[in-house]
Amino acid sequence: MAATSLQQLIAEGEHQCQDFKYKVTDAVKLAKSVSAFANTDGGRLLIGVRDDGHLSGVRSEEEIFMMRKAGEECCRPAVSIDFTTFREEGRTIVMAEVPVSLRKPVRAICDDGKWRAFIRVADENIVASPVHLRIWLAERSPRGTLLSVDAQERAVMQALEGAGGMTLRQVVRRSGVARHQVVNILAHLVRFGLATCQLSGGEFLFEGR
Repeated sequence: MAATSLQQLIAEGEHQCQDFKYKVTDAVKLAKSVSAFANTDGGRLLIGVRDDGHLSGVRSEEEIFMMRKAGEECCRPAVSIDFTTFREEGRTIVMAEVPVSLRKPVRAICDDGKWRAFIRVADENIVASPVHLRIWLAERSPRGTLLSVDAQERAVMQALEGAGGMTLRQVVRRSGVARHQVVNILAHLVRFGLATCQLSGGEFLFEGR
């Protein structure tokens, strides 16, 4: 990639598939970004670039070592990351490209020692909801999924009608269906395009279509 192309990437700013890192010193914190990109649409980290797009530069060997550790030791399953190194304005910039995982969910170790899956929403890494986890589990199943419409499914679908976006807890309360069953039903509805899941105010909201 030419230097001008690097500048074009920087000009895009941070978004769902791109993040800037001034420097990397903690593989655990990096793992959240790796998990989020791998579970969503893939993406790249431009390391040695400040939030405002200005170049700070890095020591490429150290950054690549830390990123490899984040993907291989701090994520389950491990994520293989591709690296490209640039020299721009006398500084070294590392681009770490994270592919979409075929084995979702990719979980990252967190500061509290727990493993959590993240997704990328705009320029943020967000902890995945139980519904996301159930969708990924269904997608990995070798068998197809059939959505049966019984009393519980109808109760959840009716709860979503005309209510605007609702949290998982609100859907459980309004439908009267057990939480684990609501998670399964919402996962099916979202997969089949019968409901949407959007992040708003730090919470995932579900809405029928």
